[in-house]
Amino acid sequence: MIASRRNFLMGAAALSAAVVTPETVRAMAAMQASADWALATADLETDVAPRAMRLVHGRAPAGLTGTLFRNGPAKFRRPGGSATHWFDGDGLMRAFRVNDGQVTLDARFADTPKRRWESQIGAVVSPGFGTAGDARARVGSNDDVNAANTAVMLAGDEVWALWEGGSPMAMSASDLSTRRFVTLRDDLKGMPFQAHPRYDPDGTIWNIGLNGGKAIVWRLNADRSLNAAQLIDLPRASFMHDFTATARHLILVLQPWVFDHRGMPYASQFAWKPELGTQIMVVDKADLSRRRIFDLPAFSYFHLGDAWEDASGTIRFDVAAGKDVAFAIEGARVLVEQRGSVPGEHAVLKLVTLHTDGRAELATSGVTAEFPKSDPRRAGRPRRLTVHVAGERPDRPLPTGLATWDWDSGRSDYFNFGDTQIMEEAVIVPRGPDETDAWLIAPSINLREGVTELHAFDAARVADGPVATWRADVALPAGFHGIWAG
Repeated sequence: MIASRRNFLMGAAALSAAVVTPETVRAMAAMQASADWALATADLETDVAPRAMRLVHGRAPAGLTGTLFRNGPAKFRRPGGSATHWFDGDGLMRAFRVNDGQVTLDARFADTPKRRWESQIGAVVSPGFGTAGDARARVGSNDDVNAANTAVMLAGDEVWALWEGGSPMAMSASDLSTRRFVTLRDDLKGMPFQAHPRYDPDGTIWNIGLNGGKAIVWRLNADRSLNAAQLIDLPRASFMHDFTATARHLILVLQPWVFDHRGMPYASQFAWKPELGTQIMVVDKADLSRRRIFDLPAFSYFHLGDAWEDASGTIRFDVAAGKDVAFAIEGARVLVEQRGSVPGEHAVLKLVTLHTDGRAELATSGVTAEFPKSDPRRAGRPRRLTVHVAGERPDRPLPTGLATWDWDSGRSDYFNFGDTQIMEEAVIVPRGPDETDAWLIAPSINLREGVTELHAFDAARVADGPVATWRADVALPAGFHGIWAG
């Protein structure tokens, strides 16, 4: 079935006209909060012009050349009304450019219709994931409220800022200027293109977009042109931020956070029903009508690792698995308020195994983890190593360290900065054939110095700490996802 834009977009974002005006008093209280981690969601008022970062520790890795592009929200509060959820801030594209031991940093906001209108009226009024919005919002399509704030995809001389509910936003890779919303085919304009595409070794890119009990499956060529777009039915209308893939299959994890009613904000439409358990749908890439369903006990999640399957057809993938959705609903609100305790238990790294006889197993590493990543050369292929952020505690809402987990040995290699740093997602830059023969490149927020830093770790010796650290003269809010170009 060929995707129909008209049918799919009907209710895709459920952008209602509900009027819930955020109180200015609440916004001012958030700006005056004094939590020691508040820099993670501090407002950035302007773009960041290119500037050098200073090497403050170690020695720059020889031969490390490339750019770490990262995306994340960076403007939450305006005098006439503010975002009330971490996921709803205006997207800021960052570029950490590494060349011959020198690093420069620049950052620019995605010039979206949402940001332009809210800047003009001095208020955050657009509905979002956890922000109800207000009658002043201009909502003619999904992309009118597109924050372009979640992830990054490379596309020639452009980077695409990805969001959950609408089109990619193309930005210049050289100066981060905004160019346009990407339309892959005229009749598919504005359709959801999610934040976590998956890559085949030949350069083919897979992605999905959600609308209740249906998904559009995107297949792009290596040059980012559209190969195919097809609608598939889902066994349940579940919230899904990520999916994964092997060489032959797409894997959709349907947590029991399911559609319950229309409304705003978007997250309010879903109800947590653990009695339903978690379903996993495996779809044949060669024939999307061929699918299998596996059942597991209930868990929540935002992020999955790359999947792989062995010669027998057994499929494995890792997940940062949670107990419930307390963080998604309330914890991310606390982060924007910049004070208080973040509810919910932190995610734990677990391994899902799908057997050919229909059995499914869930094994735990026992380690707290988020943002699982693996060697990009092994996407869809067997591997043993997962890189992840770590160090979250009940009294700390954000990670303070970086780690690797070896699924073969059951060994964790972990470095913790302590409460003086907020650690962000790492990317893996291979330098040799083994999974551990790689650099892990990740930024952090140095709370003591009040600035952003960039670190290079040796993947084989993470516990030794960074081999090099560069320091900026500015602090950027915590971002979500990035990609290495080089």
